[in-house]
Amino acid sequence: MKYLCLLYGNQKKVSSLSKEQFTSLVEKCQVHDAELQRTGAVRSVESLEWDVTTVRPRNGKPTVVDGPFVETRDVVGSFLVIEARDLNDAIRIASLHPAANMGEDLGWGIEIRPIADACHQ
Repeated sequence: MKYLCLLYGNQKKVSSLSKEQFTSLVEKCQVHDAELQRTGAVRSVESLEWDVTTVRPRNGKPTVVDGPFVETRDVVGSFLVIEARDLNDAIRIASLHPAANMGEDLGWGIEIRPIADACHQ
């Protein structure tokens, strides 16, 4: 089964890091990223820009809104698509990511969602 892992953090805190602090953080993440890749379960991984645009229906027409759909200080910064046997396996795999091992002071976290199989809808 495929799972979408949304990786989020506090944009304000991450943006306040100096270039040196950010570079150091990225270097520390590389150990966890390598372990995650070694599982062979990662199907896709991408980082996202902080800017968000949302399209919502308003009066029967699509309306564009700047900003995230949900008001929150945490912003999705990247995502993973992984292949796992079940939710417990998905949790095990996602737990190898840096966002599960560091960045607590930056509000890092991972939300895991099963990807719906269109045949079961």
